[in-house]
Amino acid sequence: MALGFIERTLSFLTASGDPEVEKKRLLKQIARDISKHKYKFYKVKGEEAQPLFAKFFYDVYKLVSPAQVFLQNADKSNELKKIVIEHFLDDKGRELQNRLTEEAIVERAKTIPLKNLSQQVNEDLTSFIASFDGEKSLAIEDCYNAILLFVQLVKFDYFFLLKKFDANLAERNFSYKPRFEAIRAEYVVDDIKDFIEVMYPLDQVKEWTRVFEILKTYKGVEVIGASQWQKLLSLFSDIKRSGILELMVRHIEKNPTWQAQLRVPHEAILDPHIQKIKTQVDVTIQRIIQQRRTSKIEELATAIFGTPSISRLKNYTDKANVVFSKKMLGGFIYVQALNYLKAFLLDVFKKDIRELCDLLLVRGQWVSNVLSQQLSEAYHELMEVSNRLVTFDDNLADEGDMGTRLRIAMAKADRDKEQIKYVRTLLKGINDEALKLITTAAQDCIVIGKNLKSALEDYQKTPHDLIINWKELEGASEHPIDQRITEVYKKIYYFVQLMQFFVKPE
Repeated sequence: MALGFIERTLSFLTASGDPEVEKKRLLKQIARDISKHKYKFYKVKGEEAQPLFAKFFYDVYKLVSPAQVFLQNADKSNELKKIVIEHFLDDKGRELQNRLTEEAIVERAKTIPLKNLSQQVNEDLTSFIASFDGEKSLAIEDCYNAILLFVQLVKFDYFFLLKKFDANLAERNFSYKPRFEAIRAEYVVDDIKDFIEVMYPLDQVKEWTRVFEILKTYKGVEVIGASQWQKLLSLFSDIKRSGILELMVRHIEKNPTWQAQLRVPHEAILDPHIQKIKTQVDVTIQRIIQQRRTSKIEELATAIFGTPSISRLKNYTDKANVVFSKKMLGGFIYVQALNYLKAFLLDVFKKDIRELCDLLLVRGQWVSNVLSQQLSEAYHELMEVSNRLVTFDDNLADEGDMGTRLRIAMAKADRDKEQIKYVRTLLKGINDEALKLITTAAQDCIVIGKNLKSALEDYQKTPHDLIINWKELEGASEHPIDQRITEVYKKIYYFVQLMQFFVKPE
């Protein structure tokens, strides 16, 4: 070419004459350069794209056509990203990643205490992340983006372009011998631009061998022959150096200063991959914690009540929560705990505990009233909790004071958003009261349990320090006293443990 592109552009920008005159001069020079060019892709006179231009794209199409099928959704594949990252892992890195899978963590949880498991998993995660030093991280990102460059080239719509030169061409039918005809170049100028965008960046890639190893792992077949790809790369490099495609665009669009905008991917895959593993680890640990929590709750409830499924409340229920959930409200949050409390008060407190406390407090002769006072106060306070719980639940009925407020506010909520805030305030008050009932009952049970334990120890030794008429109490009891105290104490102990799952922060 008589003038390089940069020189011509500089001349165009600094010309002291008419810009239109300079533009025409540059376009004439571009036309002369194209006419003398070794690649006969374009005929200046008539501005036609030539059959040789179509043949070039047809040859590329034949080579990449199988890959079009294999890599149809490769640029959206999470599996491909995972394969790229794992390709760079050493044996230690693979072992650490395997230890962080959900299956591996669940398996470890069978033999390791939860606290130790969480610590081990966090140490494995830290070591796994540390294995990606700066050099390895950069290599992973470069490799994946090289794959995206190849996929861009493969997904270029060769068939759509070629169909303009031969209307009888069928997609991926290479037994048909095409008959390409010259066409108006304006029909393909956008295709040329698109192809430049995806073809020009290819020479930035240094390790095509690694790229095709990974793609073979991904699809299980060789997506393109190594020797064929090298020949194609050489052709692309020569066409890029020759500038023929850019010259065509500039002449077709009558824009001598046109510059290509390259489509170079810059997608980061390592950080999202690590974040996904972190999230998976956290979710798995939380699921194990929740499963163990649920299992322990069911175990304790079964020990106390004979079944884990308890439903004793009429209004503070999960059924009532359906209405609240439709408005994205938390609803009643202590339903399970409060049902267990109601069942405990009815099935254990008002029967076994009351009978035993009546025996010990009414018939028992205590060395000091101070010693029996704690047991008596806790017993009567627990009785008061039982009464308050009944009132609490009844108050939430449709005709109850709190139930009426909730019902009216929820009915207005769609029209008045302030009512939602009001419902939240009501629910907070209700749940705070539920929690207070639970914690008060648990504290009273702890006091009763401690005093029953002390009474049992006193019964089993001589001389007695707390109660002096155990013989009389034995005669008044239908069952052995030590057995009765032990059974009641166990249920109280289990109940306190059960309530701790609902009042302790998780």
